[in-house]
Amino acid sequence: MKIGIIGLGNMGSALLRGIINCGICSPADISASDPRLPEQANNPEYGGIRTGKDNAAAVRGSDLVILAVKPQAVKTVAASIAHEVGDQLFVSIIAGLSIAGLEEKLGSKARIIRAMPNTPVLIQQGVTALARNKKVSVQDLALIEDIFGRLGEVVEVEEKLMDAVTALSGSGPAYVYVLIEALADGGVLAGLPRNLALQLAALTVQGATAMLELGKHPGELKDMVASPAGTTIAGLAVLEAKGFRSALIEAVRAAAVRARELSDADKEEGAEGRPVL
Repeated sequence: MKIGIIGLGNMGSALLRGIINCGICSPADISASDPRLPEQANNPEYGGIRTGKDNAAAVRGSDLVILAVKPQAVKTVAASIAHEVGDQLFVSIIAGLSIAGLEEKLGSKARIIRAMPNTPVLIQQGVTALARNKKVSVQDLALIEDIFGRLGEVVEVEEKLMDAVTALSGSGPAYVYVLIEALADGGVLAGLPRNLALQLAALTVQGATAMLELGKHPGELKDMVASPAGTTIAGLAVLEAKGFRSALIEAVRAAAVRARELSDADKEEGAEGRPVL
């Protein structure tokens, strides 16, 4: 199998590692294009793959093409590869670009999987949601699940759920980082040294998440910590009073609305080719 990757930023590079780890093809059969990459047949910095700036060269002869560029680059990238599109399988991790929008750019016969990974794929602990068009076979899907499975967990969803997925698991790590930072700030306010407070906050979130493996509901796990008239329930009362739950709920809702706006902008682009963003 020959693979082409367009865009080798954080996500593109993470997927490259997943592909190499899968062992589904040798590095010599992988080509990547990015404006920042040198023209090199066996680039040791990227596992011995071929690198360059020519998008069409990365697509030409490939069986699988991964599109890992920013939304604002879609118009330029699509124009550069349109004449090379054949029966390749395309995987897009482009935010806000619908399958229908990509079909419009690549042709109605294109086999397309839309993916929404989150940043923990960089350390093989991410979660990726996949949606596919009707031309994608079971074998195609299994291949992509294998690649993303090397980077964490994989779920298949209907494309109409992708905006909600983006808002929850896609944006969710940022919410957790704010939580950890706030916990650490609270520890500092209570007298802990900054480094120790951050360490304790991060490990606490890590351990609390692992407790979910017990199969208990989060509310039940919370009740295990909150003793009558104790310190935890006093803190929880403040969180309730300050709208902690509603703030998180509204954050996910707002992110989903914004994701939907990006999708709608893509639909409105039409034949005129107006930018997605």
